[in-house]
Amino acid sequence: MKTVKVPLRERIEIALGDSAYPPQLLDLPDPPSRLYMRGSTEVLTEPSLAAIGTRRATPYGFAVTELAAGLAAESGIVVVSGGAIGCDQCAGWAALKQGGKHIIVLGSGADVVYPSTSEPLIEAALEQGGAVVSIVPWGTQPRPYLFPKRNRVIAALTRAVFVGEAGMPSGTFSTAETAESIGREVLAVPGSIFSPNSKGSNYLLGSGACCIACEEDLECALSRIFGTLRYCHGDTSAPVFDDPRCGRLMDALTASPMRSDEIARMLGLDARGCLEFLSNLVIDGLVEQLVDGRYAPTKEALHARTAFGHNRR
Repeated sequence: MKTVKVPLRERIEIALGDSAYPPQLLDLPDPPSRLYMRGSTEVLTEPSLAAIGTRRATPYGFAVTELAAGLAAESGIVVVSGGAIGCDQCAGWAALKQGGKHIIVLGSGADVVYPSTSEPLIEAALEQGGAVVSIVPWGTQPRPYLFPKRNRVIAALTRAVFVGEAGMPSGTFSTAETAESIGREVLAVPGSIFSPNSKGSNYLLGSGACCIACEEDLECALSRIFGTLRYCHGDTSAPVFDDPRCGRLMDALTASPMRSDEIARMLGLDARGCLEFLSNLVIDGLVEQLVDGRYAPTKEALHARTAFGHNRR
């Protein structure tokens, strides 16, 4: 773990009872007695959405998280995450890309970079008016027991928690459970019943989370919760899937990643023909191969299908 040398003038400590202490944290039964932070104190009280999920996100998880965080930023809503690899970092970068602000709540000291891949995101968030927050003193190394405590702060800082993708068991649940217990809304995206990475998300939906089944659902939820609305004025032309096999395959892969032999059987192709077909889709940026060898839609392809409808061929 890397410890960043933070000048004393940039080290901010806010005690419970201080005027700068975020009032929404008082909804917790035992709010943290002190916050250690870098960056803007004002951003802590701005309307915010937590965007969280699995560290082992699939292209589907990345796509929906990027969509949610980007839409929130376009609506003037601050995005909060834990800065972890996977959905958290995806949310942070998506918010910053849209000109929004990002708050990272760490499970270590505010000057300890963990995981190491979060360092560029931390610096970018600070430069863009965001903040890095911790509930433990400077220099504290990450410990397993700190992350559930960190997750409670993420939930309390925000008005709603968006879960892009989550398996079971998952640390995401401690955030969602806290959110529900203190009156925050939980938004979750349904996933394939065959995908382990969606088991947790589907469980949350079955337990009463608000179902986000499309971009319009997300816009309506944000409008209802935050009283804001993002208007889309984009290109109305749809991507062209001339080969009908492409549409069939994208429907199947959106439900669950598949091996090449499974794809070949579904499309009635021999092994060589299937690999040639998949290679063309990879070149076109529609499909990518996962580390386990299965194929899945790219997040760009998923965004296109969300924007233009799954039935366009």
